[in-house]
Amino acid sequence: MVARIRTVARKKIFVTEFSELKGDKRIILIDGEPVGAINRVPADHDSRSNMHVGGRAEKTELTEREREICARIGPALRERGFILVGIDVIGDYMTEINVTSPTGVREVQRFGGADIAALFWDCVEEKRLKSAA
Repeated sequence: MVARIRTVARKKIFVTEFSELKGDKRIILIDGEPVGAINRVPADHDSRSNMHVGGRAEKTELTEREREICARIGPALRERGFILVGIDVIGDYMTEINVTSPTGVREVQRFGGADIAALFWDCVEEKRLKSAA
């Protein structure tokens, strides 16, 4: 399959082992710190858990391993100026870092979690005040 894709696409590709686990966990970080998470569960007819293709969100908590992942990448995200980031985790592994438009913010709050939008703007304002001083 990889050889076929490479002959058609002529672009760099990333291939990983297929996981039998259903869905993934989206973890939202503000300024490198985890502030909420949701499980994303795929629709019955699809293996993708993205909500825009029919996946649904479920309430969840962070595991110790997920907290470890966040602690390891948080400083690098902060150093690079990434304030709002969503990472995807399957099992014990981070599979993706989303820095342009991480979804799940509203779903975290809907399940009783943090108001991530308010945390984001509080962080932006704090950074603005520090840079003005």
